[in-house]
Amino acid sequence: QVQVVESGGGLVQAGGDLRLSCATSGRYAMGWFRQAPGKEREFVAAISWSGGTTYVADSAKGRFTISRVNDKNIVYLQMNSLKPEDTAVYYCAARSSGRVYATEVHQYDYWGQGTQVTVSS
Repeated sequence: QVQVVESGGGLVQAGGDLRLSCATSGRYAMGWFRQAPGKEREFVAAISWSGGTTYVADSAKGRFTISRVNDKNIVYLQMNSLKPEDTAVYYCAARSSGRVYATEVHQYDYWGQGTQVTVSS
């Protein structure tokens, strides 16, 4: 059973920073998604199995950074200059079917339980 566990969410004022962590029971290509109330789950950032390739959604580009520590099977999402519209439940996902990064929900096989991020104005 693959385990995916997020942590690091919380309440922050607009302009503030948060770092989310995602621990897995193995090494995978990984992605971060988020889902706001009444909206579909959307892609935020992804990183390849090696960590050599990353991709960030336009909505987060220049503010969010994805990285990983391979020997600890941890992936981070550093979120800077947060905006109220970043408020959502953030999910970490692992992709067992390939080593390259992916941007679609259906391309990921294992999901964490989610962590709430709330940005106040």
